[in-house]
This record gives sequence, C-alpha cells and structure tokens, in this order.
Amino acid sequence: MLHLPYDFGKISGGRMGGIGSGRHWHFSTKATTDNFRAVDVRRWARDGLLHPGRAFAWRWTCEGEVVGAINVRSETGRVVLDYRTKSGGDDWQNQKYPVYLDATSCHLGGQRQWFRCPARGCGRRVALLYGGAIFACRHCHQLAYPSQRETFSDRAMRRAGAIRDKLGWEPGIANGHGAKPRGMHWRTFERLCAEHDDFERMSWASFMARYGEHLTRW
Repeated sequence: MLHLPYDFGKISGGRMGGIGSGRHWHFSTKATTDNFRAVDVRRWARDGLLHPGRAFAWRWTCEGEVVGAINVRSETGRVVLDYRTKSGGDDWQNQKYPVYLDATSCHLGGQRQWFRCPARGCGRRVALLYGGAIFACRHCHQLAYPSQRETFSDRAMRRAGAIRDKLGWEPGIANGHGAKPRGMHWRTFERLCAEHDDFERMSWASFMARYGEHLTRW
C-alpha cells in the first residue's frame, strides 16, 4: 500500500526554491502546465539517476540563471525530495518526503518508470510531477495543457506559426510570406503556403469576431 503523505486540500502552495506561489489546489482557468516547473521520471531514468543510493540536485534555469532547485535521493522503489517552499510573506518551510515509483513492462523489452503522485488520495501513475508546495500530478494541481486553454484564434495562429517555423519564415502571421526553403519541392511549398494562409484567415476572422467591436471604439 502506498503511503501518500500530503492532503492536497490542507496545504498551501508556495515558492519552491523560488518556484511558484498561491493556492495550488484551486487554480483559475488560466493555469496550465507551462506555468510550473516539472520533474520527469523518464529523464531521470534515462540519465541513470534512479539507482538506489544516488543523490543529486535538480535545477531549473532561465537564461543561464538558476531559478529553482531541489535535492533528490534515490532509494529502492522511491525517490526522496528535499527542498524549501515559501508562500507570500511566510517564512521558508522545509519539505522532505518520498515519491514512490512504479514500473511497467515495455512491448519490446525493458521497463518504463513512473511516479506515483504523492498527494493524499491520488497515487496516479504519471511521468511528470509539477512543483508547488509539493510535487503532484497535473490533475491534483488542476492544470490544463496549454492547448486546452486556447481560443479558436490562438489555435489557428499556433498552427500557422508551426508552418512558418517549418518554412524558416520570420515568426508572426503579420509578417507575410518568406522564400521557399532550399531543396523543398514547389508542390510541397505551395501546399504549406495554402495551409498557412487558411490558418491565418481563420485566426484573424476569429479575432475580429471576438474583439472587433472593442477595436472600433478606440
């Protein structure tokens, strides 16, 4: 039986070595997985960090600066997370607790590692845990994937942007067409241009339908 140490409804969110803040079990509809630091059991397994007895520091950086860090100790069947949290003007609080591991067999042999979400009453088998006062799955943090919070205009703009990136064009649909990439067949190029233009039109049309009335008042 798993020991799940934290009742998510009774702990406040906080900064974890400079990470996050607020009441992380009660988010607005704008909270997404992109807003939180995450730990990925697949990365740790791939890097050989889950061997019992291994201890390491895991850091997050932004533009070369460390913005958060936790200490991790790997034990048999679990990892122990050790870090500090802070919420608002409160003092820093030490957090140290185990996150249990699980493994499933892969079709082509070997095993795949999973975290068991440590929030009490959860225990979901997940690859990613997101940091707040504790690390927990996105369901406990009530996080959506970024695509789930997109408007129709956002989605069309993102798809147009993906095509622009593939073609090597300047980012931003307002910047018009660029040149055909060297080595790309004209038929492929023309198809991608047509798809880009369709997404661009849909994005602008949706944007104007939603905000056009406000824009005309300026």
